[in-house]
Amino acid sequence: MSRNAKINTLLLLIVAALAVLPLALGLGDDKEEPFTGADAQAETAITENDPEYEPWFSPLYEPPSGEIESALFSLQAALGAGVLAYYFGLRKGRRQGAERALAEAAGADAEDTRPQTEQV
Repeated sequence: MSRNAKINTLLLLIVAALAVLPLALGLGDDKEEPFTGADAQAETAITENDPEYEPWFSPLYEPPSGEIESALFSLQAALGAGVLAYYFGLRKGRRQGAERALAEAAGADAEDTRPQTEQV
């Protein structure tokens, strides 16, 4: 197994552990909604500290349910990941193309410098 494959496997195991350990250890069992987002937790903290707080503005679109909100968030994350993957793939392809062009140019230069033999 190559060094890169070992590193990738290790990173994959760490990500899987980060996803599974909170569930396996029962973290958040004492809460009504244990894995709410930071927005909901901030809203709860603000209303506890200042019950008369009025938000500065309201959302442009309020999804009818939490499931739809979660689906829209997942769609946003997938689109962002797609854009990043396209960008990095494009950069890698351009770099490989430039390297290939340089190698072909160096190969053509090497052929031009070989002594020519006369044919009679």
